Amino acid sequence: MKVSIIIRCFNEEKHIGKLLAGIKQQKSDHEIEVILVDSGSTDKTVAIAKSYEANIINLKPEEFSFGYALNLGCEHATGDILLFASAHVYPVFNTWINEIAKPFENSRVALVYGRQIGNELTKFSENQLFKKWFPDISDFNQSYPFCNNANCAVRRDLWSQQKYDENLTGLEDLDWAKKIQKTGFRIAYNSEATIVHVHEETPSRIFNRYRREAIALKSILPDEKFSFLAFIKLFISNTFSDYFYAFSEGKFLKNVWDIPMFRYNQFKGTYKGYKQDQVITKSLRNRFYYPNKISKSISKIEDKHKLIEY
Repeated sequence: MKVSIIIRCFNEEKHIGKLLAGIKQQKSDHEIEVILVDSGSTDKTVAIAKSYEANIINLKPEEFSFGYALNLGCEHATGDILLFASAHVYPVFNTWINEIAKPFENSRVALVYGRQIGNELTKFSENQLFKKWFPDISDFNQSYPFCNNANCAVRRDLWSQQKYDENLTGLEDLDWAKKIQKTGFRIAYNSEATIVHVHEETPSRIFNRYRREAIALKSILPDEKFSFLAFIKLFISNTFSDYFYAFSEGKFLKNVWDIPMFRYNQFKGTYKGYKQDQVITKSLRNRFYYPNKISKSISKIEDKHKLIEY
């Protein structure tokens, strides 16, 4: 069986080498190809990927969406299994690819996702989320449509029948899982397929992430609601829960400010996303996909493309 590893990236020179080195070190029973979908990196990301002989697919920044970037990578893939990895993750063990491919031995399994853990850079509250969403117990016939494309694989033939929604501002993985599960196929979670997911986010980027995901969730689950009261309740309850565990682990003082900061921006972003109308302006789109300090670089890249086109 051939496995195509598809990586979406933009300016990931700090992390991409560790992921690609980890792929090279895999003791895999499968043929492997690596496809990097790059949306206009201005750093050394592409050069590093080329040194690892990755197949580079270029995507204009103004054309980017999470679903479109994935579909573009899948179209260039030749593997039976399409394995998606975030550019800022790296495998913990050299059996990662074998483990994420293992549940596909059952022909009814359409999607497999693996465990995610943090490292020393990970916010305490994010580590609590990783523990909740990615437990150490596997489930090869999951009853609910959850997954995460930072460490996830699907059958290529099923992707050909049902491609990723290119209009969503996030959670295209959950949308795909929900749709494929309704057709009778299974979702599997293998905790042995473990990666480290490195998030180095400012408060505004945390807010941004949860805001765009909430906008997407409204489309995927239109009956779901998120009120201001829910925002307040969840912020308070999760902050105090994190404080409890931080204190029990001897990490309270180190995280006394980071915990409420993370939880406030998580739930404020979710609330704002639910209040947001579905019209996504160009400036908001750039903030969703290319946040904070790189926005000026994106504008320059877009202007360059316009000059080339005209």
